[in-house]
Amino acid sequence: MLLKASSQSLTDQLAARFGERIRNRLLAAGARLPSVRQCAEQQGVSPSTVVAAYDQLLAQGLVEARKNRGFFVREAAVQEPAPGRAGPPQPPSARGPAPVNATSLIRGMFHRASNKPQPGMGVLPTEWLESTFLPAAVRKVTTTPSLHSFSLQYGEPLGDAGLRQALATKLAGLNVPVPADHIITTVGATHALDIVSRTLLRPGDPVMVEEPGWAVEFARLSALGMHLLPVPRRADGPDLQVMAKYCAVHKPKLYVSVSVFHNPTSYCLSPGSAHRLLQLANQHDFHIVEDDTYSHIAPAHATRLAALDGLQRTIYVGGFAKILAPNWRIGFIAAPEALVEPLLDTKLLTTLTTPALLEKALALCIDQGQLRRHCERIRTRLDLARSRSVKLALQAGCRFVAEPAGLFGWVDTGVDTDALSQRMLDEGYLLAPGALFHAQREPSTLMRINFATTQDAAFWKKYGELVRRM
Repeated sequence: MLLKASSQSLTDQLAARFGERIRNRLLAAGARLPSVRQCAEQQGVSPSTVVAAYDQLLAQGLVEARKNRGFFVREAAVQEPAPGRAGPPQPPSARGPAPVNATSLIRGMFHRASNKPQPGMGVLPTEWLESTFLPAAVRKVTTTPSLHSFSLQYGEPLGDAGLRQALATKLAGLNVPVPADHIITTVGATHALDIVSRTLLRPGDPVMVEEPGWAVEFARLSALGMHLLPVPRRADGPDLQVMAKYCAVHKPKLYVSVSVFHNPTSYCLSPGSAHRLLQLANQHDFHIVEDDTYSHIAPAHATRLAALDGLQRTIYVGGFAKILAPNWRIGFIAAPEALVEPLLDTKLLTTLTTPALLEKALALCIDQGQLRRHCERIRTRLDLARSRSVKLALQAGCRFVAEPAGLFGWVDTGVDTDALSQRMLDEGYLLAPGALFHAQREPSTLMRINFATTQDAAFWKKYGELVRRM
């Protein structure tokens, strides 16, 4: 809340609040600020105070005024570092496009709005991930005689052999048979996706992506200069007619997909759609990157493209940040034989090798069944959380546009969720508005909720209050 007793004027406080959010990218480029009247009502100040605050933001180059439309965050504003944190200035030509849609969420993970549960977060709460077996595995690995040798030299190019064998066994349980020497470890799943993109694509290449889809992937591919081709994602899989048209006109080289518990809808690919998709890939000669980030909370029998085609057209990507240890940054690629060496070359050029110590500790957790038991506990806890969250969301007037499943709910609020997210940020809650999950940001009434962090009745009460005022 703005404080009338503060040494700062209400105008300065309001301008500082918006300025901080813009610099931290909690307000993305192109985001519309509340109208003068709306902002005055929300903050309990006069319209003249809001006008003066917006004038300050205009003078600072953080927003722009569009005639008869209002005030919008400037593209250049989110590329400028906050005062006091900058290095030497770069010419505009030296800066790449800021992936603001994604970073507004990512930065929210590090610039928490408050200590309240955050509905827009894309991860499980830290207390859910706590365990005794992780530190025990690290202790065991660091006390072995081999610690000295593998700490003082680079690791194996493909990654720790023990972990790759453990991953091969684990994938076999998902009906994805792959030899250990066709697996490459990476610095997280995002790094795995980046290796694939840098290996198979060149700037300007067309890439098919699911829409709605993962904001980070849109931003990452855009930053690499790729031409994004959004494919509508339906309950059973991608819109194959749209894909066929793209193939005929653009000849894309790659399609990026989340088959199981798709983000943000939690849809799962159907067997029929999977077969038709693989036929299309063979017909038009493109590869499919299957990002199975949520495999640890998904049923083993769920349809996976890599299982159906035996890693011919499909490149399988996985990781452990969502379920086990985010800061360990361990991911992997399971690839067709012909792509292993090209992908490995890209890995060596970007990171040389990956740290063996944590890879060995993870292998121990997998081999001893600790990861499996941990995942079972998480799934049970998530099922209970989802049930509570769905009940609270429905009571608050939300409508689920996708069947509740997995970690995320895709809900219709009936109001502009960009505007709603700004108002909820004032109350200490970070939302994930629907516009973030589209390749081109557009107003949306949808939002993604995290079932693990939306069990708080206080959040839904505040949400309901604000929606009724909009």
